[in-house]
Amino acid sequence: MANETVLICEDSLDGVFTGIYEAYRFKKDNAVESHDLIHLAVKEPSAQRLFTDYINIETSPEKAAKVSRTLKKSLGETTYHNLCLAASATFEEKADAVYHTVVLGLKEHDANVLDRLYDSYVQSAFKCYRAAGNEANHFIEFTRFSELDNGILYAKISAKHHVLPFVMYHFADRLPANNFVIYDEAAQTFGLHPSFKAWYLAQGMNFDENSINYSDTEKEYQELFKRFCSSIAIEERKNLSLQQSLLPLRFRPNMTEFHV
Repeated sequence: MANETVLICEDSLDGVFTGIYEAYRFKKDNAVESHDLIHLAVKEPSAQRLFTDYINIETSPEKAAKVSRTLKKSLGETTYHNLCLAASATFEEKADAVYHTVVLGLKEHDANVLDRLYDSYVQSAFKCYRAAGNEANHFIEFTRFSELDNGILYAKISAKHHVLPFVMYHFADRLPANNFVIYDEAAQTFGLHPSFKAWYLAQGMNFDENSINYSDTEKEYQELFKRFCSSIAIEERKNLSLQQSLLPLRFRPNMTEFHV
């Protein structure tokens, strides 16, 4: 029985795509019979399996970019986007699910490979991209910006999945002239957008949220907005279960209207 191989990649989009590149190269260089004998993981397992080799791979933006170009050309922009969302999820199986979904899509030349839900890997990839996509859409709807005293717009989110790049892409398109920052406190990552320039991500910055100073105009508008939301509420028509289905509780701590 042939040994299986697990390639351990970085838990990032570039990391997963580098893993896919290296998996194809490993199969070719070692004459591996099938992709079924190769798997991707974003961390080493607590208990290693018998007859399985574990190899750590280093992230390469160049290799990841090659995979991105191939996926866009062969599977189309929509499927590429959904696979990126799947790779941004925090589920442990995501890397292997995306890898084997890509294998199936390229083998069958199927731009709609994510519709093949009878395949277990596609099912997992679909679950990952739907979870991350739903969260990204929620943050696009619920993110609240505040103006700082230096004119920069600031927002804070706390994401379960690594969706900050998708949120940044949306707001960079909507607010191209604004200097703005979105801080994901869960991942301790900043999305930075200079006016009319490309946005980028940054980590490891010393950040004290208590040092933030809002502009006087912002303070006035926040108070007016909270009063408005409070005044239009009709006590007799409150439906808490419906409210929570439309606006889950975990999104509310960073929304202005709930800072009463």
